[in-house]
Amino acid sequence: MSIRPILETRHAQPTLEGAGVKLHRAFGFADPSELDPFLLFDDFRNESPADFAKGFPWHPHRGIETITYVLSGTVEHSDSLGNTGRLGAGDVQWMTAGSGIMHQEMPQGDPNGQMHGFQLWANLPASLKMTTPRYQDINSGEIPQIIDDDGAVVRVIIGAFWGRTGPVDGIAADPQYLDISIPPGVKKTLPIDTYRRAFAYVFEGSAAFADASAPAGVLLEKEVAGEEVNIRDMSGNRTLIRFGSGDEITVQAGADGVRFLLISGAPIQEPVAWHGPIVMNTRQELLQAMNDLRNGSFVRPAH
Repeated sequence: MSIRPILETRHAQPTLEGAGVKLHRAFGFADPSELDPFLLFDDFRNESPADFAKGFPWHPHRGIETITYVLSGTVEHSDSLGNTGRLGAGDVQWMTAGSGIMHQEMPQGDPNGQMHGFQLWANLPASLKMTTPRYQDINSGEIPQIIDDDGAVVRVIIGAFWGRTGPVDGIAADPQYLDISIPPGVKKTLPIDTYRRAFAYVFEGSAAFADASAPAGVLLEKEVAGEEVNIRDMSGNRTLIRFGSGDEITVQAGADGVRFLLISGAPIQEPVAWHGPIVMNTRQELLQAMNDLRNGSFVRPAH
């Protein structure tokens, strides 16, 4: 077994999206090979409806899949194919944009006016860029939850983990998407498939992640069972940790415990031509998408 080294840590940066929604972006619109097959990750967490009420009005998607996971509040969604729905706390939606879809998402706060959720974009390989669009809307109760003997809790949203399999299926990136909560002071070793790119996103509490490479800048060193272990203290509140290769990560929760997403997927390793919510392989394909938007043929499934 080999612990994955920590390649990078960063704090999500505030930005505006949609009609003026305030959110924090952990990555996106930079180097698409960095976390291939994933392109973008946003954390939309607000306590004031004025910061999110205008939502994400009609916009196009092509060539990607979007994964929306709601923790509090609700998200009303609809699209140009006539689909409508409502995501509540704990629900997840996986949308395969494929050949093209016009989509809108309108968040609403919980009874206290609070809204919190995440959106992840996953790339599609060239062979599936123009596939027929589809939705998978998953209710919170359908998501397996594992409670370990030490009190750690894992929600298996996508993929297989500890003998349980998440309800979302048929996804090109073959991802694993886990919501993990670890009680104060508890140390866990978590497996990850060696061939996947992986990152963690800490959004509550804090933790120390073992770093196999012990790079310069390690913030904390401890003696554990007589063996020196190099770890980094990762305060929560929107921290991204990008891992190198290996088949496990080790994490020890801080004094207040920790909650984080652990996400991994198989790299696609294809050229990326990207313009806003449209991601293709070549510039010519991007130009064709723009032309399809102008002439009204954007949302027609490929034949």
